[in-house]
Amino acid sequence: MSEAYFFDTYALIEIIKGSKNYEKYKDAKVVTTLLNLMELHYSTMKEFGKENALMFFNELRGFMIEFGETDIINANYFKHKQGSNISYVDALGYVLSVKNGVKFLTGDKDFENVDGVEFVRG
Repeated sequence: MSEAYFFDTYALIEIIKGSKNYEKYKDAKVVTTLLNLMELHYSTMKEFGKENALMFFNELRGFMIEFGETDIINANYFKHKQGSNISYVDALGYVLSVKNGVKFLTGDKDFENVDGVEFVRG
């Protein structure tokens, strides 16, 4: 699969864990942000140790996209519209996925019925 997706932290973790439901996305083009990699690093550090967490972080650094002030403001508008359960990082990721014309890949139930989302539970 060579289609691009914005991978939220949930999706990145499911790929790392080898989730069968995420198998078809393992060869997709990854789009993410530094903030998602921050969340990923922390989560994988707890589960897989510091060295592996750093390895995952370094492997994914090349897939980060930049964001600016307007993106942050639009993410806050989206978060406010959708409800406060969506994290700031996920709201920003979703806004960036729309801006870049790629689907937002997640298993976060708060995104289950949102346009432009590829919802997959792990």
